[in-house]
Amino acid sequence: MAISRAQLVKELEPGLNALFGMEYDRYDAQHAEIYDTESSDRAFEEEVMLVGFGNAQTKAEGAGVSFDSASEAFTARYNHETIALAFALTEEAMEDNLYDRLGARYTRALARSMSHTKQVKAAAILNNAFDSNFAGGDGKELCATDHPLAGGGTFRNELATAADLNETSLENSLIDISTFVDERNMIIALRGTKLIVPTQLQFVADRLLESTLRTGTADNDVNAINNMGMLPEGYVVNNFLTDPDAFFIKTDTPNGFKHFERTPMSTGMEADFDSGNMRFKARERYSFGFSDPRCVFGSPGA
Repeated sequence: MAISRAQLVKELEPGLNALFGMEYDRYDAQHAEIYDTESSDRAFEEEVMLVGFGNAQTKAEGAGVSFDSASEAFTARYNHETIALAFALTEEAMEDNLYDRLGARYTRALARSMSHTKQVKAAAILNNAFDSNFAGGDGKELCATDHPLAGGGTFRNELATAADLNETSLENSLIDISTFVDERNMIIALRGTKLIVPTQLQFVADRLLESTLRTGTADNDVNAINNMGMLPEGYVVNNFLTDPDAFFIKTDTPNGFKHFERTPMSTGMEADFDSGNMRFKARERYSFGFSDPRCVFGSPGA
């Protein structure tokens, strides 16, 4: 007795869904090393960055307390994108009993495509970090030398002179991070937590962070970065960074890199009446971005 298309969907879909899930989870979620994930129930998310209070004032005996007011600095916006892809098993392939073999191969390929796309979109925030065409909420690119402060003046989260990754550039970056100021020009004592590098810099990063003694010298000096416990989360290699010379340091500022998940990954299968094909689809909605640019310090390389 011939099996109907509806019955075939019912038989095939659970197995393909399970296969998709196992294959999708097999790929490293490299974005999780950079972004904090939050859920969303709207078409977009906005985060208002506030200007805090200035220094507290000395109160004279019997005098009233001084008041200050907070205000809005800028708003960061996250626009969710729908990411989807599908494949079809032809009616002829179904008739020739090729659906098991082809379905498994296509499902694995679909899972890889969805995973790869997610990592490319996550890495794009860093890949465009020095491009003024990709401005954040404050009107500047992620890494800039002139981020405006609400109280006047600017701050920078990239080296004053671009440099390749080495001991000097890494130490200077960590020093610069420690001098970050808030919107009222008050020092906030941030620190670097993790070095993010492309594959081309993984060996340099390992020598800089894991060596007991200083690299590239015969002196018996300690590796101060290692010895002082700087960058406590070490380094991470992101295979989707496109600039072989650029490096980034993630900081411990709150409200930095964010990944909003609007609709989790879902899959589904249906039969098409006109063609007789069986169609399998994967879909999710999400966004990647940043709110406070103090979340990172970077250099595009020399």
